[in-house]
Amino acid sequence: MSQSLQIAMLVIAYLIGSIPSAVWIGRLFYSVDVREYGSGNAGATNTFRVLGKRAGIPVLIIDILKGVAAVQLPYLSELLPSSVPFVNLQLALGVASLFGHIFPVFAAFKGGKGIATLLGIILAVDPSAALVSICVFGIVFFATHYVSLSSITAAITFPIVVIFVFKTQIPSLVIFSMFIAVLVLITHQKNIERLIKREEAKTRLNKRKA
Repeated sequence: MSQSLQIAMLVIAYLIGSIPSAVWIGRLFYSVDVREYGSGNAGATNTFRVLGKRAGIPVLIIDILKGVAAVQLPYLSELLPSSVPFVNLQLALGVASLFGHIFPVFAAFKGGKGIATLLGIILAVDPSAALVSICVFGIVFFATHYVSLSSITAAITFPIVVIFVFKTQIPSLVIFSMFIAVLVLITHQKNIERLIKREEAKTRLNKRKA
């Protein structure tokens, strides 16, 4: 695959990630910019809190699909075999879409934290490890109702599962899994502070907050 084609795919992946589903759905159907309420993030969690599940579910699905779509871009070229270099390109495209979600060009570079998009990426790249992380997220969330704590725990679980449970032989996937854990910890610093102070807001999917 030519370098120019790889660069084009990275740009496309970033643009896919930049689709601000929370902002567009909020403005189009509710005349609300979710970034002006709640946590101020343009993500699924804040959409659930501000607009409820009718808006939150579509945003969640779209954000997951952004990660999936970015990782699937190499298949459109039909030029690469299913190999380790292929996985490397998929991971690079996934990271591009993730940064698109966090810094979306279509929404003044003010996006969300990327958890749903990360989920789409890992589901496409390593579905077995992703399912374990999803289960961990679900257990922590239904026990605490803290999305932030659930996301952090699931993110830390992912590299543990990749490295020690499934014992992957793909170095780039190992590095990516650790990158996920570190990134989520960095993007959730304020949440961690609020959790320590017991000031973090809980999320209940059957309620709507204005």
